Amino acid sequence: MKLAYSAVALSFLATTAMAQTAPAVAPKAGDWRTPDPQNVLVIETNRGRIIAELDPVATPAHYARVRELVQAGFYDGLTFFRVIDSFMAQTGDPQNTGTGGSDKPDLKAEFTFRRDASVPLAGAGKAGSNETGFIGVLPVTSQPSALAVMTADRKVAAWGNFCAGVLGMARAGDPDSANSQFFFMRQTYPSLDKTYTAFGRVLSGLDAVRAIKAGEPVKDPQDRMLTVRLLADLPADKRPTIQVMDTRGPAFAALVAKRRAELGASFTNCDVEIPVQVK
Repeated sequence: MKLAYSAVALSFLATTAMAQTAPAVAPKAGDWRTPDPQNVLVIETNRGRIIAELDPVATPAHYARVRELVQAGFYDGLTFFRVIDSFMAQTGDPQNTGTGGSDKPDLKAEFTFRRDASVPLAGAGKAGSNETGFIGVLPVTSQPSALAVMTADRKVAAWGNFCAGVLGMARAGDPDSANSQFFFMRQTYPSLDKTYTAFGRVLSGLDAVRAIKAGEPVKDPQDRMLTVRLLADLPADKRPTIQVMDTRGPAFAALVAKRRAELGASFTNCDVEIPVQVK
């Protein structure tokens, strides 16, 4: 059912002005990183600008497909045709109905990926018998690292978590049917973990995502993406300056520890907002 090119789906984000959780320690210059402009989407919508960072580590094929379509101008003008208020906002269909896609072949699912010590989890903690943390800005759960010594490839399985702000690839019933449609999580929806591909996360503009007109399908006029560009492809004088708190640094570790202490046993990595500065 291409119409149910089902996006079932949000993540955590925060610009400095929007952050609801103050850092536990005052961040220093070294606590911030500049994201690779080749991995950052700048999406102008009629509801405002959305800036998102793609993840090439967890989902290399979906990362490459989205970048390819963006650079071809494929997403310009496409609408948000299926939007569920406390769930997600779906787009990326040239027919604006949920039944279409690009002329490129469908993608094999990347619901999970393999990681070893070269891909550590930042802000790591426990989630039952598993580990939970972040790879870049993507919230991730993983089998325990200690299990790697018992696997043939010396790696363990990991998967993205569908927190508010996470970008997920829509698909039909076939797990290997993702093509061009994707969705922005408006709220956290953990039942999507390991059943959809999480390929990025909103850095700035979650308020715009949550302002998109809801409906199944959305009644006309539908909100739309006016332009979608890689940050690297914008003219220098039009390019926003972005700084993201480095999830591998001490300031972020302190922030995670503070939230974990505040929430106790109910804590998940979706409860952490990653501070972002956009100028």
